[in-house]
Amino acid sequence: MASAKLLQIDVRDNVLVALEPLSAGQPVLFAGQSYVPPTAIPAKHKLAMQDLPVGSHIVMYGGLVGRVCEPISRGGLLNTRNVQHDATGFARRDAQFHWTPPDVARWRGRTFDGYHRQDGQVGTRNYWLVIPLVFCENRNVEALRDAFEEELGYGRPKKYRLLVRSMVERHARISSTLHADQPERVSRRDRVFPNVDGIRFLMHEGGCGGTRQDSQTLCGLLAGYIHHPNVAGATVLSLGCQNAQAALLMDELRQRDPSMTKPVLLFDQQQSGLEASMLNKAIEATFEGLVAANEVRRKPTPLANLTVGLKCGGSDGFSGLSANPTLGQVSDMLAALGASSILSEFPELCGVEQNLIDRCAEPEDADRFMQLMRDYNSRARAVHSGFEMNPSPGNIRDGLITDAMKSAGAARKSGTSPVRGVVDYPEYVTDKGLNLLCTPGSDVECVTAQVGAGANMVLFTTGLGTPTGNPITPVVKVATNTRLAEHMSDIIDIDTGAIIRGDVTIEDAGSSMLDTMLDIASGKRLSKAELLGQNDFIPWKRGISL
Repeated sequence: MASAKLLQIDVRDNVLVALEPLSAGQPVLFAGQSYVPPTAIPAKHKLAMQDLPVGSHIVMYGGLVGRVCEPISRGGLLNTRNVQHDATGFARRDAQFHWTPPDVARWRGRTFDGYHRQDGQVGTRNYWLVIPLVFCENRNVEALRDAFEEELGYGRPKKYRLLVRSMVERHARISSTLHADQPERVSRRDRVFPNVDGIRFLMHEGGCGGTRQDSQTLCGLLAGYIHHPNVAGATVLSLGCQNAQAALLMDELRQRDPSMTKPVLLFDQQQSGLEASMLNKAIEATFEGLVAANEVRRKPTPLANLTVGLKCGGSDGFSGLSANPTLGQVSDMLAALGASSILSEFPELCGVEQNLIDRCAEPEDADRFMQLMRDYNSRARAVHSGFEMNPSPGNIRDGLITDAMKSAGAARKSGTSPVRGVVDYPEYVTDKGLNLLCTPGSDVECVTAQVGAGANMVLFTTGLGTPTGNPITPVVKVATNTRLAEHMSDIIDIDTGAIIRGDVTIEDAGSSMLDTMLDIASGKRLSKAELLGQNDFIPWKRGISL
């Protein structure tokens, strides 16, 4: 079993990955060669296959991921003292890209049960949104939450509950067959509107006081959420004088939905006068919107109507070996089925740019990706940072010691398919196949952006554990190792640790994952993040986060 303790990811690599802890001075075999670690090497960390002098390249996944700054002996541990970040440059080059899609014959007739929208999109959930255009309205959004959640069976109550209760009673009298012919998919907790998954209240700290570009970007993000297939309509609260004007939001929404197919209920506090007057009107109009939203039923739809965000967070040294390549397999299957996937986290694509550039179907997409990467890194350097500062202390402790090393594993979420679209935050994804979306690696900011770009499901890999979720889209957590899946079973949906043990292939793991995804997309089960009420929402302010 000695050889099972080590892995060479690519034949060009000059380091090995420890799949199990290695003891100091204890020989270990790999491919007929013996290695004697001079110090203990934790699982997930790397050891040198040869003596590496200062200035040597560290090669993993077949590419440059670091440079030696202190000599490393054969069998020695790579760490932050002896290795520093380094990555290859990139440029557009004229090269033909050929892709062999995976065999998806067994999936071509499969469907999931989704909410069909008038604009042709299909949702995996059915929510109503309540959104403030400026942080000044957060308190009023809280008032609406207090009024609605408990009375409608979604949460906790307070001040305006009596008004909502009276409308619930009137609605029940009018519609005595409210719950007729509706099969139970998940626990409804005596919901008044069984076909509405909830009301989501997206509070934030923006809309005024920053730059005009910040407000434009915020309105674009909010428009993406309103346009999202998991949303039936929205109630928008405005103070009136802020930078993020209602007209700006509606302009952004028209760019995404020229026909304006969804109800958007706008309320301006400065125009309304008394706060209670605005809130009473907002409650009554929102209730009527929920009545209409409840009329929508799930119907079968092809897998091509899935748009899946690909995300990793709390990554470890196994992320690039198990969970991330499984997401890559799923992404390739989705591409072959005419669906969409979204790869983001641009600081975690440092060093793998050339591969993605070569996979761009159109030259203008390659050019745009290169420019977005360079601009982003320049903004980070302007505040005395840079992509090389991306790995977190947890990443480093679990074997990801340079950004390029982390990126090489993170990029495996993209699979091998062509890049069909490159979009900047907060734009909306419209191309089928693999899309690149400019976001930070920061978990909540990235997932917030992916959903704002249209992801109706997010696959989120983690080696250390993170409870990140989203208000309107199911976030499915994928563990890189079985220890984590068992240790934090309340947040993990799928365990890919069997890949590390050699018990299953990445292809089989991808097929199993897609089965689980379809159950969650159809509402037959909830993701763990949904069960925990992880409704995280943080808009990205450009240039600050990595």
